[in-house]
Amino acid sequence: MKCCLKNGVQQNLRVLVLTRYGALGASSRLRFLQYFPYLQAAGIRVQWQQFFSDSALLARYRDRQYGIGTAFAAFGKRMQIMLSRRSFDVIWIEKEALPWCPLWLESFLLSGVPYVLDYDDAVFLNYELHCSGIVRSLYNKRISRLMARATLVVCGNSYLAKVACDAKAPWVEQLPTVIDLDRYPFQKKSKVLVKQEEYIPRIVWIGSPSTAKYISLLIQILQNLALRIPFVLRIIGAHFELPGVQVECLPWNEATEVSDITACDVGVMPLYDSAWERGKCGYKLIQYMACGLPVVASNVGVNDGIVRAGLNGYIARNNDEWLNALSILLSDSVKRKRFGQAGRKCVEDFYCIQKTGPVFTQLIKEVAIRR
Repeated sequence: MKCCLKNGVQQNLRVLVLTRYGALGASSRLRFLQYFPYLQAAGIRVQWQQFFSDSALLARYRDRQYGIGTAFAAFGKRMQIMLSRRSFDVIWIEKEALPWCPLWLESFLLSGVPYVLDYDDAVFLNYELHCSGIVRSLYNKRISRLMARATLVVCGNSYLAKVACDAKAPWVEQLPTVIDLDRYPFQKKSKVLVKQEEYIPRIVWIGSPSTAKYISLLIQILQNLALRIPFVLRIIGAHFELPGVQVECLPWNEATEVSDITACDVGVMPLYDSAWERGKCGYKLIQYMACGLPVVASNVGVNDGIVRAGLNGYIARNNDEWLNALSILLSDSVKRKRFGQAGRKCVEDFYCIQKTGPVFTQLIKEVAIRR
């Protein structure tokens, strides 16, 4: 059913949303689900279908792979809903609708309806850098061709936006991965009931079992730091042991992640310097800053744009810079507070759903008009 136009805007707009994961998957939750209230408030009807359920994702964390039965069921459900695509005005897709399927099949099941692709990492590298020459030959241009045929490609950083432009995508917009200020109320830390010299600060890292590998970049740095200054390393969402460092590991929980971060003093985001990491959107940094924490991050990708060195944190290019930055912040509570306040202000200005929600809603309306 076609929507009628009123003042150039379609009424009763219907959007089919195809995400990679459910609410447990950070990319799906942050770049899709938290936009639903904004779309619905604008009178846009949303139908959501996830490729892998939360239970399937938990099983993958446990077994390090998806079961064959789980994968076949996921493809079957996805193709079934795509067959009904013409009852929608726009299809909004996380990365790709049918990963690892032939491009012709996905293109056929997207034909006749304008679609929006959303990227928050360099998923195209899964094909372009695959160890199999056959896979590289068959799928090397898969993502770029999907981009070229999309009505709109939304990217989380400038690196991904350039890839989309190079792929000849007709319309590319850049929107960061953001937090909801309502979930991150800014609260000043309560006064510590111990003497300053007895207070033990916390360094925090948040992530998942699949990204815990980045903590290994800080092993030597944190071990050396522990010889200088007492601190606790809080790891949220993964388990990691680090000899010589006091570590506390907390399970990730959406209901407690904000308070778990806020209770800490410095947030860290170490990364390898490779093509995959350059595609990341720096969400950890935005979370830390939203909680009023100063940050230290590797000089990779979008990090250098989020962290304003000497204002809300530090960019570290080598082990010495990491050690120096962490030493300064752990030793200076006044600087931590000042940096934390500046970081929070930056989030309020640029990295919250309150800013990007209305922008994206308008983009969806414009996609429908172009139909």
